[in-house]
Amino acid sequence: MNAVWIDTETAEAPSAASAPEPGRALKIERETHKLEKRLCRQVGQAVVDFNMIEAGDRVMVCLSGGKDSYTMLDILLALKKKAPIDFELIAVNLDQKQPDFPEHILPAYLTELGVPFHILEQDTYSVVKRVVPEGKTMCGLCSRLRRGSLYTWAAANGITKIALGHHRDDIVETLFLNMFFGSKLKAMPPKLQSDDGANIVIRPLAYCRE
Repeated sequence: MNAVWIDTETAEAPSAASAPEPGRALKIERETHKLEKRLCRQVGQAVVDFNMIEAGDRVMVCLSGGKDSYTMLDILLALKKKAPIDFELIAVNLDQKQPDFPEHILPAYLTELGVPFHILEQDTYSVVKRVVPEGKTMCGLCSRLRRGSLYTWAAANGITKIALGHHRDDIVETLFLNMFFGSKLKAMPPKLQSDDGANIVIRPLAYCRE
């Protein structure tokens, strides 16, 4: 059963006939195929090792619009097709009303993919700008507000797992930040139950390098 998670192949073998430049184009296609297989294998291993996804789960895939969350969604969609269990994926983006945010891109992309999604709109940007003094970092408050919004939506919509796009580098960097600036050995675990016990957070990219 576990082998289905770990050894998933998600693309057809590259065809030289379809490549406009047989040498370079074929090499890029092969490297991309190898990368996709490796990422799927690493995500599948993390899912198995930490029991991240179980039968009947409704997994909220949090999309920021960055490369990591795009990759996470793509790999989870590929694994879902071959997984030995049935589960749902729901993509969720939090529109924090930051200036010049291209709000049309994610809905168009997810609609084209045929992935169920929800855009959660909450003006946390104005709150952070009002509360945080000029010149100070906004990341801490912004992160707490974002997490609270996502947790609330998840609880109200029957979500059983919340998938975040943190990869191995993020986890290691968090460990060192906590060591040097917080004097504690603490990182982001691949699987975490929230303090109130209402939500389970998973990081399927935990074994993947950036």
